[in-house]
Amino acid sequence: MEETFHYTVEQFADLQILRYRVPGFERLSLKQKMLVYYLSQAALEGRDILFDQNGKYNLQIRKLLEAVYIHYQGDRTTEDFQQFEIYLKRIWFSNGIHHHYACDKLVPGFSAEYLTHLMASVDPSVLPVNKGESVRAMCDKLFPVIFNPDVMPKRVNQADGEDLVLTSAANYYEGVTQAEAEAFYAARKAEGSPTEPVMYGMNSRLAKVDGQIQEQVWKVGGMYSAAIGKIIGWLEKAGEYAENESQHEVIRLLIDFYRTGDLHTFDVYSIAWLKDTASHIDFVNGFIESYGDPLGMKASWESIVDFKDAEATRRTELISSHAQWFEDHSPVDARFKKEAVKGVSAKVITAAILAGDLYPSTAIGINLPNSNWIRSVHGSKSVTIGNLTEAYNRAARGNGFREEFVYSDVERKLLDTYADITDDLHTDLHECVGHGSGKLLPGVDADALRAYGSTIEEARADLFGLYYLADAKLVEWGLVPDAEAYKAEYYSYMMNGLMTQLVRIEPGRTVEEAHMRNRQLIARWVLEQGREAKVVELVVREGKTYVRVNDYVQLRALFGKLLAEVQRIKSEGDYEAARRLVETYGVQIDPALHAEVLQRYERLHLAPYKGFVNPVYTLQTDAEGNVTDVQIAYTEGYAEQMLRYSREYSNL
Repeated sequence: MEETFHYTVEQFADLQILRYRVPGFERLSLKQKMLVYYLSQAALEGRDILFDQNGKYNLQIRKLLEAVYIHYQGDRTTEDFQQFEIYLKRIWFSNGIHHHYACDKLVPGFSAEYLTHLMASVDPSVLPVNKGESVRAMCDKLFPVIFNPDVMPKRVNQADGEDLVLTSAANYYEGVTQAEAEAFYAARKAEGSPTEPVMYGMNSRLAKVDGQIQEQVWKVGGMYSAAIGKIIGWLEKAGEYAENESQHEVIRLLIDFYRTGDLHTFDVYSIAWLKDTASHIDFVNGFIESYGDPLGMKASWESIVDFKDAEATRRTELISSHAQWFEDHSPVDARFKKEAVKGVSAKVITAAILAGDLYPSTAIGINLPNSNWIRSVHGSKSVTIGNLTEAYNRAARGNGFREEFVYSDVERKLLDTYADITDDLHTDLHECVGHGSGKLLPGVDADALRAYGSTIEEARADLFGLYYLADAKLVEWGLVPDAEAYKAEYYSYMMNGLMTQLVRIEPGRTVEEAHMRNRQLIARWVLEQGREAKVVELVVREGKTYVRVNDYVQLRALFGKLLAEVQRIKSEGDYEAARRLVETYGVQIDPALHAEVLQRYERLHLAPYKGFVNPVYTLQTDAEGNVTDVQIAYTEGYAEQMLRYSREYSNL
């Protein structure tokens, strides 16, 4: 399979679609394969939830475009139809009509008149018209959302000084202002436990109904009940194949949470999940990350099913076993360090299925749970997704990127020799010990940094990993081959933060996504702080701008200095300092440098964003209907998979 496996599926707009292998699946026992199969089915049933969370018109728009795409019998070779197809593919990728990363509304490359023409040529009965709604009324409602750039322009707005709730299209709030939402949850927190606070608002939509603000909870009998019921059905089947009693209890608690919507139950489930370190098969299924909420509270739905890569896990287990050493030797103030790091576990996993907010675009590392008090008292579980990293690396080989943007042969040799190792190691340190490090001072609200919380948290974890990559202990422990290796990640990180990540941003825009803000914040702060000593420079050679690192030792010292300040901001809940840091270094872009980077990148004909199609799992049965095996296949195309998911897993 190594020689014949094709990682690249297709490329369009700013997207490249890849496949990932699931090595080791064939070696699982039949019981383990059945567990993966049923957990995968539970994962796919939640797809519609994320579409609706990302925007209240997303589902109807997707279904409208899919109906036309399937049933249109006219000329499919025209430029208009090809643009229509690209727009639909982008909506599938973004789980809605806004860009999955930049959060700007996707711009159709065809007109409203052309869509009207397409719709007129198909049977009206296949169109997703709501009960009591005419086709004309549906068009009057949806066409401005699709075609008018001033209607719902941003899924998540992070502009300083604006009402972030009213100006964000994400479907987490209805009829309430930012001030009303913040006051509502401040009152909830005041009534709750000061030592074990639940993550208020995590699993609900906040709406004003008849003048009263109320939560519409995502649970059985509440919002998203139809999809959640299907998820529960597959989880119950998965429970029959649990590897041990601990895993069975994790599944039972998750089902209980889905049925009740009770956030205390979610905390109990989270603790049970992080303590289950013996199971070979693992999964995440639920309302997890809050990047899609401008206030950083509401959690998008996501799922991943995976199993342990035993050989690669030796690396992360070594890191997590020294978690206390990392904490004790961190350059942050002793007041903000954990006296005793508890329950840190880490592993490298092989992803078997991706879903919700992890599909098609996905993270390569995960650290959960997100509850600060659970992290402090019980610890956390970290994973690095090895087979996805492999797919990214193989798809990127020989694409000309390093030749265009890396300063010289010296840096290119560093990257060629060490980058695969140090990229993975930085992810491990970020997830295993970075997110789990430090503590809040007594009485500090976990949401004190509000809209800047996600950026500060990602900066904290990135800086923790960067600082320790250069430590001699990592050579001593055999995590890196020598004392030069860390320089590859330092150079790559600075080049990305100062320049190359700008290929993801349209001209005239600012940086808005939390991870991108974090990387630019770090790189630009370091550039400014080290300017006099020329630690790092932007240099121009033959009309092209490059990043040059002159002093890697001082660069590490600057990473440590910034880590100390970012941890202070987090620990003290210093909102104003967080705002100043992010707005000063993480948001604005040099338009001339941006234009240059975009022009150079365009010549490479590369896609700045990548995502995946999933493998397909099929039950094999004998003549009596007994399951004898679970077959895995990697042949499904992108549109083919998306249309099948819409047929088989449309629950809302």
